[in-house]
Amino acid sequence: MSDSNRHRLLFICLGNICRSPLAEGIFLHKANARGVAEQFTIDSAGTGGWHVGDPPDPRAREVAERHGVRLVSRGRQIEPGDTDRFDLLLCMDRDNYRKVERLGARPDQIHLMLEFLPEDSPHEVPDPYYGGDDGFDHVFDLLDRSCENLLDQLTARPEPSSRQ
Repeated sequence: MSDSNRHRLLFICLGNICRSPLAEGIFLHKANARGVAEQFTIDSAGTGGWHVGDPPDPRAREVAERHGVRLVSRGRQIEPGDTDRFDLLLCMDRDNYRKVERLGARPDQIHLMLEFLPEDSPHEVPDPYYGGDDGFDHVFDLLDRSCENLLDQLTARPEPSSRQ
């Protein structure tokens, strides 16, 4: 599949070592399991540059590994050109959403990650960095369900139109 036919997704959080690499890894794992990974270009980034080049937080790697998910990304900071390179910019919280808006993202391009969960769910993925291990479990659960729904939406085949 050519790059122009792929869905290009960028998962975004603050430092790119906890939430966004988890989302990237979970989404890629699910796409591989369904045999549709070739339909996607997937990456993650942070709005801050503190962790550029760093691997994901060990607690994020541990929770991912318990679920059979490999995290392979290295921390990077979002760049202005990312708004042209990616179709969907999936932010973990409103603060990062606003920062990505300031980079010139189109309104149809930028979303909160938890928009893909039912309405009774939280609106933001909490940052587990300063908390305990259970925060990473909670974040994994939110992202797992959200990635599942996002993947469903992006791979849904359009209904054939009926002819009259």
